[in-house]
Amino acid sequence: MGNSILGDLFLREKPVRIITGIKSAKGGVYATILAKEADCTYSHTIKILNVFQKLGMVSFEKKGRIKRVILTDDGWEIAQNLETVVKKFTTLQDAADDKAKKKVKK
Repeated sequence: MGNSILGDLFLREKPVRIITGIKSAKGGVYATILAKEADCTYSHTIKILNVFQKLGMVSFEKKGRIKRVILTDDGWEIAQNLETVVKKFTTLQDAADDKAKKKVKK
């Protein structure tokens, strides 16, 4: 389980979009909405959410036929940390892009 979960799940764009999407929703969100926001199929989103649930990162709250996805405390902490990492990578990429533009102008 160890490194494979890190590489197969958290270093991929869709799972990161899904977990941060749940965090952004604040009171829970429906899987269909997460799928649209992550540009992912519904079935792939459910597969990712089931892994998150097994890891104790999310729980499902059922109301009638519809289930909302809610972050656990651990899930919220992971989502927060992933947001920080994504922001840092974006900052580094922007700086690299600016540097490349300046070289082209010379």
